[in-house]
Amino acid sequence: MSNEELIDRFEADAVPGNVFHHADHVRLAFAYLSIFPVFEALERFAIALKRFACARGKPQLYHETITCAYLFLIRERMARCETGDWEEFARQNQDLLRWKDGVLGRYYRDSTLNSDLARRVFVMPDRSC
Repeated sequence: MSNEELIDRFEADAVPGNVFHHADHVRLAFAYLSIFPVFEALERFAIALKRFACARGKPQLYHETITCAYLFLIRERMARCETGDWEEFARQNQDLLRWKDGVLGRYYRDSTLNSDLARRVFVMPDRSC
Protein backbone atom coordinates (compact mmCIF):
# COMPACT_ATOMS: atom_id res chain seq x y z
CA MET A 1 0.00 0.00 0.00
CA SER A 2 1.36 3.44 -0.90
CA ASN A 3 1.92 6.17 1.67
CA GLU A 4 -0.99 8.15 0.23
CA GLU A 5 -3.33 5.16 0.38
CA LEU A 6 -2.34 4.40 3.96
CA ILE A 7 -2.99 7.99 5.05
CA ASP A 8 -6.29 8.13 3.15
CA ARG A 9 -7.48 4.89 4.77
CA PHE A 10 -6.49 6.06 8.24
CA GLU A 11 -8.04 9.51 7.86
CA ALA A 12 -11.23 7.90 6.52
CA ASP A 13 -11.32 5.70 9.65
CA ALA A 14 -11.07 2.56 7.51
CA VAL A 15 -8.50 0.90 9.78
CA PRO A 16 -9.81 -1.43 12.49
CA GLY A 17 -8.71 -0.31 15.94
CA ASN A 18 -8.01 -3.81 17.21
CA VAL A 19 -5.28 -4.36 14.60
CA PHE A 20 -3.57 -0.95 14.78
CA HIS A 21 -0.53 -1.47 16.99
CA HIS A 22 2.70 0.39 17.69
CA ALA A 23 4.51 -0.70 14.52
CA ASP A 24 1.47 0.45 12.53
CA HIS A 25 1.75 3.88 14.17
CA VAL A 26 5.41 4.04 13.12
CA ARG A 27 4.50 3.03 9.57
CA LEU A 28 1.80 5.72 9.45
CA ALA A 29 4.19 8.38 10.78
CA PHE A 30 6.69 7.34 8.09
CA ALA A 31 3.94 7.81 5.47
CA TYR A 32 3.08 11.31 6.70
CA LEU A 33 6.76 12.28 6.83
CA SER A 34 7.30 10.94 3.32
CA ILE A 35 4.68 13.30 1.94
CA PHE A 36 4.54 16.39 4.16
CA PRO A 37 7.09 18.73 5.75
CA VAL A 38 7.77 17.72 9.34
CA PHE A 39 5.51 20.21 11.15
CA GLU A 40 2.61 19.65 8.76
CA ALA A 41 3.13 15.89 9.13
CA LEU A 42 3.07 16.26 12.92
CA GLU A 43 -0.11 18.32 12.89
CA ARG A 44 -1.95 16.00 10.49
CA PHE A 45 -0.70 12.86 12.25
CA ALA A 46 -1.74 14.13 15.69
CA ILE A 47 -5.19 15.18 14.47
CA ALA A 48 -5.70 11.80 12.81
CA LEU A 49 -4.58 9.88 15.91
CA LYS A 50 -6.86 11.90 18.19
CA ARG A 51 -9.80 11.31 15.85
CA PHE A 52 -8.97 7.59 15.69
CA ALA A 53 -8.86 7.29 19.50
CA CYS A 54 -12.07 9.30 19.97
CA ALA A 55 -13.93 7.24 17.37
CA ARG A 56 -13.19 4.18 19.50
CA GLY A 57 -14.32 5.87 22.70
CA LYS A 58 -10.76 6.06 24.03
CA PRO A 59 -9.55 9.67 23.74
CA GLN A 60 -7.23 9.11 26.71
CA LEU A 61 -5.04 6.87 24.53
CA TYR A 62 -3.59 9.85 22.65
CA HIS A 63 -0.23 10.88 24.15
CA GLU A 64 1.32 14.13 22.96
CA THR A 65 4.90 13.47 24.10
CA ILE A 66 5.05 9.97 22.64
CA THR A 67 3.53 11.16 19.36
CA CYS A 68 5.93 14.08 18.94
CA ALA A 69 9.01 12.23 20.13
CA TYR A 70 8.46 9.29 17.80
CA LEU A 71 7.65 11.51 14.86
CA PHE A 72 10.87 13.49 15.28
CA LEU A 73 12.92 10.32 15.83
CA ILE A 74 11.44 8.79 12.69
CA ARG A 75 12.20 11.96 10.71
CA GLU A 76 15.82 11.98 11.88
CA ARG A 77 16.22 8.30 11.03
CA MET A 78 14.69 8.88 7.59
CA ALA A 79 17.32 11.55 6.93
CA ARG A 80 20.10 9.25 8.11
CA CYS A 81 18.89 6.26 6.09
CA GLU A 82 18.25 8.30 2.97
CA THR A 83 15.59 5.85 1.82
CA GLY A 84 12.00 6.49 0.93
CA ASP A 85 11.25 2.78 1.09
CA TRP A 86 9.32 1.67 4.17
CA GLU A 87 10.62 -1.91 4.11
CA GLU A 88 14.23 -0.78 4.02
CA PHE A 89 13.61 1.84 6.70
CA ALA A 90 11.94 -0.73 8.96
CA ARG A 91 14.79 -3.19 8.44
CA GLN A 92 17.35 -0.56 9.44
CA ASN A 93 15.37 0.78 12.42
CA GLN A 94 13.99 -2.19 14.32
CA ASP A 95 14.32 -0.33 17.62
CA LEU A 96 11.61 2.12 16.52
CA LEU A 97 9.19 -0.75 15.95
CA ARG A 98 9.41 -2.21 19.47
CA TRP A 99 6.91 -0.87 21.96
CA LYS A 100 7.92 -2.82 25.05
CA ASP A 101 11.32 -1.57 26.17
CA GLY A 102 11.17 0.85 23.25
CA VAL A 103 13.54 3.58 22.19
CA LEU A 104 11.88 6.31 24.25
CA GLY A 105 13.24 4.67 27.38
CA ARG A 106 16.64 6.02 26.36
CA TYR A 107 15.30 9.57 26.45
CA TYR A 108 12.59 9.60 29.13
CA ARG A 109 12.09 8.33 32.65
CA ASP A 110 8.99 6.14 33.01
CA SER A 111 7.52 8.59 35.53
CA THR A 112 7.78 11.37 32.96
CA LEU A 113 6.07 9.44 30.17
CA ASN A 114 3.38 8.26 32.57
CA SER A 115 2.58 11.79 33.73
CA ASP A 116 -0.59 13.66 32.84
CA LEU A 117 1.55 16.58 31.67
CA ALA A 118 3.40 14.43 29.10
CA ARG A 119 0.08 13.08 27.87
CA ARG A 120 -1.31 16.59 27.30
CA VAL A 121 1.74 18.51 26.00
CA PHE A 122 5.14 17.67 24.57
CA VAL A 123 7.67 17.29 27.39
CA MET A 124 11.38 17.51 26.65
CA PRO A 125 13.47 14.37 27.26
CA ASP A 126 14.73 14.06 30.83
CA ARG A 127 17.46 11.46 30.40
CA SER A 128 20.83 11.98 28.83
CA CYS A 129 21.60 9.45 26.13
